[in-house]
Amino acid sequence: MKKTLGAVAVAAAVALSMSACSGSSSSAEAAKGEISYWLWDANQLPAYQQCADDFTKANPDVTVKITQRGWDDYWSTLTNGFVGGTAPDVFTNHLGRYGELAENKQLLAIDEAVEKDNVDLTAYNEGLADLWVGQDGKRYGLPKDWDTIGLFYNKAMLASAGVTEEQMKTLSWNPEDGGTYEDVIAHLTVDKSGKRGDEAGFDKNNVAVYGLGLNGGGDSSGQTEWSYLTNTTGWSHTDKNPWGTKYNYDDPKFQESMEWFAALAEKGYMPKLETTVGAAMADTFAAGKSAINAHGSWMTGQYTGYKGIEVGIAPTPVGPEGERASMFNGLADSIWAGTKKKDASIKWVEYLASAECQDVVASKAVVFPALKASSDKAAEAFKAKGVDVSAFTEHVKNKTTFLYPITDNTAKVKGIMEPAMDAVVSGKAPASSLTQANEQVNALFK
Repeated sequence: MKKTLGAVAVAAAVALSMSACSGSSSSAEAAKGEISYWLWDANQLPAYQQCADDFTKANPDVTVKITQRGWDDYWSTLTNGFVGGTAPDVFTNHLGRYGELAENKQLLAIDEAVEKDNVDLTAYNEGLADLWVGQDGKRYGLPKDWDTIGLFYNKAMLASAGVTEEQMKTLSWNPEDGGTYEDVIAHLTVDKSGKRGDEAGFDKNNVAVYGLGLNGGGDSSGQTEWSYLTNTTGWSHTDKNPWGTKYNYDDPKFQESMEWFAALAEKGYMPKLETTVGAAMADTFAAGKSAINAHGSWMTGQYTGYKGIEVGIAPTPVGPEGERASMFNGLADSIWAGTKKKDASIKWVEYLASAECQDVVASKAVVFPALKASSDKAAEAFKAKGVDVSAFTEHVKNKTTFLYPITDNTAKVKGIMEPAMDAVVSGKAPASSLTQANEQVNALFK
């Protein structure tokens, strides 16, 4: 999952590299007591609390104290904890963060324990375990889940507009005219007098329902905002992934795609960026303000849980090269290098990555666990609730995914790209302005 890294985290990057944290601890001290565990997703808290309770039953000398914080607060508080020596023993980690954390010696390598305890890394969905091996060849986490992108839509709004669910499953997109994707977005947009976006007399300045919701400018990754479109053109964020050293925001393919995306707001088919500040996109969807929201699979429970709204989930559009695309993000649990409960923390991380815990997570039908078998159980749990999640799982099955960009300097890259992308999406700057931002980003790697 993705949001913007808080300013505190960016400011503390230098302090992180200067703080020396030891991963050593005595087995006698570490084998018992309370360990702290942090996560950011409130929807997953009940599942992990059950995992913690089950873990303590099996390991009576160890208890787990779970803390859940909202995304921005999570990372700023965690960064301060690294600097001040008060970070949690174990925490949910993100692909966009761990490279710098590993480089700054904040993460405990767990290779020896994984080998000694015979953790089967092949049991996870393909590629997930490899993501958490750093540039130094050491392992800094075990996979917990994965996510892809789909289109959540309001079934009643589609029916009213005469758009079928079959049409939603077969949308196409290109950066020249937007393809059938833009056609549907325009038709689902309705102004306050009842005119649709593709009808004469449509008032783009007085819109009641937007065809497409907006989650933000997308900063450096565009995970839910635009990457599922831009990456169908042959464009990629970096020269290689993971551990690329050159970003490609200066590519004409990318800039052309971003011009199209920004134009949706200018045409009145998507909210203007400034109107989304402080508003959760899912909540505006629930309020009937948008007909389609491109969002991540981790949001399925929230979208389908809104009372009075029947929600469908469609796959992302087919792009100009004939394929769909979705960012593939996989979270992991990592251990702080400064923990004084090393052995207990390792045992907890291995439990979090086990079928015992991931099957519990699967049963809650909130996210897709990393283990193949548990992931299948999650799909069945969603199905039992009447939710078709094939829009997400087909990406993995058909191999139409690409990785979240994993590089060094991610906080600094985001610090440069967030205002640059916001300027483009808000219409305050042309997409060509991203060339200058790209030069600043790539200078970080020289």
